Amino acid sequence: MGYVVLGAVALLVLYIIVVYNRLITMKNRVELAWSQIETQLQRRFDLIPNLVETVKGYAKHEKEVFERVTEARSSMGSAQTVAEKAEASNMLSGTLKSLFAVAEAYPELKANENFSQLHVDLKGTEDKIAFSRQFYNDSVQRLNVMIELFPQNIIANMLGFTKKEYFEIDDEARNNVQVNF
Repeated sequence: MGYVVLGAVALLVLYIIVVYNRLITMKNRVELAWSQIETQLQRRFDLIPNLVETVKGYAKHEKEVFERVTEARSSMGSAQTVAEKAEASNMLSGTLKSLFAVAEAYPELKANENFSQLHVDLKGTEDKIAFSRQFYNDSVQRLNVMIELFPQNIIANMLGFTKKEYFEIDDEARNNVQVNF
C-alpha cells in the first residue's frame, strides 16, 4: 500500500515538473517573439527620419503630414506595454501611408534612388513586423491556452504564470489612406 501512495506522489511530482517545464518553454518563446517584434519596430523607427527628410526635400508644403509622422514616431518611442506599442505602431503605420500617398504625387521623388531604397527597406521591415506579430500572437495563444486548461491552470496559478496580451492591429491601420490634392 505504501508503494502505491509513494508511486502516486512521484507521478504527481513528475507531472508538475513536466507542466512547469512546458510553461517555461512557452513563456520563453513568447519573450523571444516579442524581442523580434521590438527589433523590427526599432528598425522602422530608425528608418523613418531618413524617409521624412527625403520626402521633405520634394514636398515642402506637406508640413502637416511630416508633423503627424514625427508625432507618431515619438509615441512609438515612449510606448512601454504591448498594448501601447500596438497602438503606437498602428498610428505610425497610418501616418506612413499618408507619407507614401504624398510621395505618389511627386514623380521625381518616386524616381529618387535614396527614396526608392528607403521605401524598399521600410516595406521589408513592415513585412517582418507582420510576420513577427503573427509568430508572437501564435506563441501567446499557445501559452494562454496552456495556462487556462485544466489541470495545468492549477499549476500555472500556483507558480504565478499569467496570460499575455496579444499584439493587435486596429481596423483603421488596415485601411488605405486617402489623400486629395
